[in-house]
Formats: sequence, C-alpha cells, structure tokens
Amino acid sequence: MYKTPSEAAALAGELKQALGSDLTSKVDVVVCPTYTALDRANQTLQGSGIHLGAQDLHWEDQGAFTGKISHDMLKDVGVAYVIIGHSEQRSYFHETNETVNKKTVKALANALLPIVCVGETLEERESGKLKDVVRAQVTGAFTGIAVADAAHCVIAYEPVWAIGTGKTASPEQAQEMHAFIRELIKELYGVGVSDSMRILYGGSVKPGNAAELFSQADIDGGLIGGASLKAADFKGIVEAGA
Repeated sequence: MYKTPSEAAALAGELKQALGSDLTSKVDVVVCPTYTALDRANQTLQGSGIHLGAQDLHWEDQGAFTGKISHDMLKDVGVAYVIIGHSEQRSYFHETNETVNKKTVKALANALLPIVCVGETLEERESGKLKDVVRAQVTGAFTGIAVADAAHCVIAYEPVWAIGTGKTASPEQAQEMHAFIRELIKELYGVGVSDSMRILYGGSVKPGNAAELFSQADIDGGLIGGASLKAADFKGIVEAGA
C-alpha cells in the first residue's frame, strides 16, 4: 500500500528510463502498483517492455463484493499478471489455500498469469513444519488445475519471517525450499512443467544480495517488496537477474 496514482506514474517513468530495452529484453519485469494507480502506470509504461500486474483479484466475475476487484476490471487497464496468496493476504485478510485456488483458477480462465505465493512463518519453520505447510499451500493452490494451465503459472516462495524484517533466508535456505517446491511441481505435473516453471524468491531482496540468491540453481528471480520503491535499487536487482 504505497504510492498515489501520480507518485506511481512518476516511479513507473523512472523505471522505464532506468531499465531500457537492454535490460527488459533479457529479464521479464513486472510491476504491481495498487489498484488506483494501475491505469496511470499502464499509460506510463507503454512501449517500455515492462509488464503490469495487480496485487490480488476476486474469484467471481462481478457481484456484491464491496472492496474487491475482478479480472475484467484488471484486464481493462492493461494488467497481465496477478499476485495471488501473498503472505500479507494470508496473515491479515484470511486468505486460505482454498481461496488461493479459486483465484488462480479464475485468473487462468481469463488469460491472467498468476504469481502464486507460498511460504512459512518463523514459528512453522522452527517447529519443523515448514515443508508440510508449503506442501499444503502448493497442492492446495493447484487443485484441479490442468498441466497446460499450470505451465503458465509462477510461484513465489516468501518466508514470512524474512519479509520487511531485514532478515533474509540464506541462499542455501532459499535454494533448499525452491528445490522442494520444484519437486512438488514435478510430482503434480511432471518434469517438463517443473523444469520450466519459474520460482521466485521474495523476502528482503536487495541489490546487494540479489546476485547470490539468483545464482542458486532453482531460484529464477525475485518478488521484490521495499526495494522496488526506489528505481535505482530495483534497477540493481534487475541487473542481477540479467
């Protein structure tokens, strides 16, 4: 919940200038402003190679769901990607594995590309339940989703204890969980989908640690929080991805 529409448009303009076609031709870059800023950001990003995403969507087409947003509303302002099941949605707003699944199904049915978030809390990690939690989140999110649709999804692993805390999972900890998630996708959909699916790391990624994280075998990129609010920091992370 950052940036007014005018502030978001200004940041989008800075990113458009900072990244340029040299970087966006090498790395897929998606920015996900708050809903009120989507239209302005879309206008600003035209011709930049930077894709537009939203932070959530509802699983119904329309109706009496005050405060929610639909796939048609998002697509009409140029959205191509949507974040689903972010840890803050799970922690604060009662998101469940079931609602993540319903949103993922709805996004795929309407040509939006889901970025499905999974990850454990510190308590779950320290009690040894981290893999059970992540397994339940992954299998829950992909319930009933066909192989062809799963191939269009992105997963973001975000250890909840490393978000906005300044703590970062070590590259080894992050890689271990990414490899575990990739193995889960292999169990569900086979080696073709598991090898091609992009699994992002989210949790205090900065220009200074991005290259080491992205160099791990199963980490394909980042879901960036605070560092995305400054064009120079975000550019450094994109450069690490390139």
